[in-house]
Parts: sequence; structure tokens; C-alpha cells
Amino acid sequence: MGVIRLFFIAFIVLSVFYVSLSLYSRAVRRGKLEQRWIEEGREGDQEAYVKAGLVDYDSSLRRRLILGVYIIPMVIVGTILYLVNYT
Repeated sequence: MGVIRLFFIAFIVLSVFYVSLSLYSRAVRRGKLEQRWIEEGREGDQEAYVKAGLVDYDSSLRRRLILGVYIIPMVIVGTILYLVNYT
């Protein structure tokens, strides 16, 4: 029962961390797209350019790697619990 409670609390904490990291990463990407728009001196709608760049970001590898926030700690804790209890 204690292990289930541990994983539940860890899931909540990791969810908060994941959302924070995801929002930060998206904000950084938005800033880079806006900066690129200014440096290249493009004409047209800047907001449409940034929006298209963020759509590309949503399907990027970097976005998927942030899910490692859930996977890596849970695997490490699970492995430690297994090794301590069953070896």
C-alpha cells in the first residue's frame, strides 16, 4: 500500500514539474520565433508565423522528450524498490 501512495504522490509532483517545464519550453520557443522574425525582417503577419512555428514545435522530438519527466524517475524508483526487496 505504501508503494502505491509513493507512486501517486510522485505522479502529482512530476505532473506539476512537467506542466511547468512544458510551459517554459514553449515560451522559450515562442521567444526564439519572434526573435527570428525580427532578425530576418519578414513582412506579413508575425502572429501567424509564430503560430505556425509553435504547431511545428508541438510535434517535435523536444516536446516528446519532456515526457521523460514521468518515465525516468518512475523507472529509477521502481528499479530501486525491486532491487531492495527482491534481491
